[in-house]
Parts: sequence; structure tokens; C-alpha cells
Amino acid sequence: MLSTLDWSVVATYLIALVTLSVYLSGRQETVEDYFVANNSGGPISIALSVMATQCSTNSILGAPAFVAFVAGGGLVWLQYELALPLAMIFIAVFLMPIFHRQRLVSVYLYLGRRFDAQTQRLISGLFQLSRAAVAGITVYGVASMIAIVTGLSFAQSVLLFGLITIVYDVLGGIRAVIISDVIQMVILTGVLIYLAVLLIGGAGGLEATLEQLSLDRRAALSFQHHGLGDGHDFAFLPMLVGGFFLYVAYYGCDQSQVQRQLCASSQDDTQKVLIINGLLRFPLVLLYCLIGAGLAAYAGTHPDFIASLPLMNESPNYNMALPALFGRELPVGLIGLAVVALLAAAMSSLDSVINSLSATTLKDFVKPWMGERIRTPAQELVWGRMLTVCWGLFALITAFFVDDIASTVIVAVNKVGSLINGPILGVFLLGLLTRSATGQGARVGFVAGLVTNAYLWAAVPSVSWLWWNVIGLGVTMVMGLLVSRRPLSVVEMPDLVWSAQFYRSAGFSRNWIPAYGALLLWTLVLFAVLTLFGTR
Repeated sequence: MLSTLDWSVVATYLIALVTLSVYLSGRQETVEDYFVANNSGGPISIALSVMATQCSTNSILGAPAFVAFVAGGGLVWLQYELALPLAMIFIAVFLMPIFHRQRLVSVYLYLGRRFDAQTQRLISGLFQLSRAAVAGITVYGVASMIAIVTGLSFAQSVLLFGLITIVYDVLGGIRAVIISDVIQMVILTGVLIYLAVLLIGGAGGLEATLEQLSLDRRAALSFQHHGLGDGHDFAFLPMLVGGFFLYVAYYGCDQSQVQRQLCASSQDDTQKVLIINGLLRFPLVLLYCLIGAGLAAYAGTHPDFIASLPLMNESPNYNMALPALFGRELPVGLIGLAVVALLAAAMSSLDSVINSLSATTLKDFVKPWMGERIRTPAQELVWGRMLTVCWGLFALITAFFVDDIASTVIVAVNKVGSLINGPILGVFLLGLLTRSATGQGARVGFVAGLVTNAYLWAAVPSVSWLWWNVIGLGVTMVMGLLVSRRPLSVVEMPDLVWSAQFYRSAGFSRNWIPAYGALLLWTLVLFAVLTLFGTR
């Protein structure tokens, strides 16, 4: 149970968020301001907002559990991050210049302009279904954590953070999302650093902490397998190649991520957002993993710790190891701050998802359907806020129908993403790279890629789920081109990658060559760091 001081810390934080959103609500007149801040956001705040979304409850729960307890897990998760800087370069060069120049609110509007409305609605609809499901799981996960730490019931925990998130998102729009994400990122990172120092210091230092991990868990690189039928998901090649395409799809074609990047005031600022994420994400993930190593050491010296975890399917739920640690080791006052950190992680994920869901629903479905019945910017803004409320309530309600969280939640989330990310990226690349692809071809290719990945999941589990990103992408593009028949001219597609106009975009500016070079060098540095941890 939380003390009065702890509850005061939590209440102060929640009141501050609502106050901020009330202040920002008076500055909004159009949906462009509500959803993309009138393209006036600064690169640092947007970059931190994007990172805050990544620093979600799934990461806080899953990464430490994967490193410390999950069979086959360990620091090998870190090699996944080698793909991120490379993906940022690809997105900066090939995707964001086009999306930003077209002043999109929903990234799927590009598909409507390049192909047709059916393709736009298909991909947007799938995004909404998948993200709405993930939102419900996110609510379930954080409510379970809050219930453990505070002693509240599950329903009370859902209402505590869910309704506050909806309120500040509805009132403040994307500006409130970005500002609150920055605040949440600072708080969460500070608490995680404190926990890492606490755990590693208690184990006798970093070297002593790592020595308490088994050799296979300590290794950060795995070159022995390829993941193509050998039953090993976390080999180097699938995590690098499959991870690259997963990250390109997620950061470059997922509305929940692209929407913040579209808030930037210029293409140059968008490039900065991507560069900052490419440089700073690895230290954040390393922090998760070191906390996982610390948890393993802590469990080794406190035999009763694992037994204290809540059960799931008659086994300890390792995802709840970190929140269980709060009540055992943190002093009064800091427990309240830790609860704020958990709330921050959940809110930074949930606010982005419901805001992006309302943006795509409005732009891809409601406005085309309503037509002239939405006549003024004020009416459109009302619709945007109403949809935000609806999606927020949907996430809260679905949380009550989630039975449990997978024992490897971070793997489960990425696995679901890998099912659809490759085919979605394939549709975008058909539009960006080819002159002959048509809407019908793109849709057929997408379905073929999705069915192929679903078949691999159900019937060929020995193929690493990371390869689905590559396989789904390839099948989508090949089938899309085979079905397409009508070639289009460059005049009809001024943003085709091979057009002269595209090569004059910010992504190809010589000014950005040093930044891209820095990301490539950073990738080599990360590889050297992972080598120090060892190989399997």
C-alpha cells in the first residue's frame, strides 16, 4: 500500500498533466493543430516524444524479464538495436521527405493519393485494429502493475491512469502528447537509472552483476544460427536484417510514430528527429537490459523473490518482477515516484496510440464518408476530439477482456508487429519505388504477404519471426507487381523515388551526409560494445 506521501506525489503529477492540457486546449482551432501541431514542433521535443513511446510498459516489463528469467533470453536482445541506426538512415532518405512535403495528417493518405481509396482504407483499417488491440493490452499490463504496487483493485487502476490519459489527450491534442511525453521520459529515465544503480550496486558492481548471469545470458551476439528453420529466433542475421525492416516499417509507416515526425516544422527538423533517435535509443535499451541483469542477481541472493511474484498459468509471472521490486526495496516517497514512472511509461504509449487512431479514423474514414456535412475546421476538430474519447474508452474496456500477458511480453509485441509490418512496408514501397504498381496489385500483394506470414506462424514455427518482416515484404512486392498491369507516368507520381524532384529533397542533401556517416559509425561502435559482452 502507498503512503500518504507517495499518493501526494502521484496526485501532483496527474493534476499537473490535466492542467497542462486545459491550457493547451485554448490554442487549437483546426485538426491540423490538434493532430500535427500545425507542423511547428521542435526536433528535440519530438524526438524525445518518439523515444518515450518506445519506453513503454511492454519494454519495462519485457526487456528485464527477457534478460533475467526467460528461457533462451539474455543480453542477446541488444543485437536487435544494431538495425535501428541503419533504419533511421533509410527512413530519412526515402520516406519522410515525401510524407512531410505532402503535409499529411494520416500517413495512409499517401496510399490514397498514390493508389486509391480502397488501398488507403485497407491499410489504415488494419493499423487501427492492431493498434486498438495493443492499446487494450497496454492498459491491462500497466493496471496490473499499479494494482501490485498500490494495493488498488484492477478496475481502480484502469480508471486511475486511463481516464487521466484520455482527458489530457482530448483537451491538449498532439501538443499535450509531446510535452507530456518529454516530461514522462525524464521522470522514467531517472527512476530507471536509480533502479539500475540500486541493483548493480547491491550486487557488488557491474562486473559482479554480469558474472552472476550464465555465460549464454551474458553473451550479446549470436552467430551460430540463421533462424531460417533451425528454431532459433534470436540469431544475429534475423535480428539485424529482419530488425531493419521491422524498424523501417514501424518508424516510417506506422501512424503512431510518423504522426509525431510530421509535427516537425521542416524536413530538416524531421531528419534531426530520426538522427537523435538513431543515436539515443541504444543507451535506453541498454539500461533496460542492465536492470534485467540486476534483477537476475537480486533473485539469486533473495530466494523468496521469485516466490513473491504473482502467478500466471501456475508459473511466476516474470513480467511483474520490476513492480514487485518497488515495494521491497524503494523507500517512502520514491515508491510514489516509481508509480509515476510506470504511469509515464503507459501514458506515453497510450496517448500516442489513441491520438493516432482518431487521426486515421477521421481522415481515412469519417471525413470521406461525411463529405460536405463536415463544413468548418471547428466541426472537424470536434469530430477529432470525439473520436479520441471513443478510442480511449475502447482501450479501457478491452483491458477487462485480456486474460493475461505473455511470459515474454516484449517478444510477443514484436512478434505481432512482424506479422503485419513487412506487408505494410511492401505496399508503401510499391508506391515509392515502382511506376507500374496499381491499387489492386498493392492490395492483393498485401493480402498474400499477410497470409504467408500467418502460415509461417501457424505451420513453420522453426522460422524466426524476425524473418517474417523480410518474407512478408518480398511476397507483397512480388505479388503486387505481378497483379498490376497499368503503368503510370512520373508526371502522375512526382514523388516517385526515381524522379528528379525526389533527388532534390532534403533526404539527399549533402548537408546530411555527415549525420548519416555518424549513424553508420555509431552502428560499428555498438557492434564493438556488444562484442565485449561476448558471443554465443
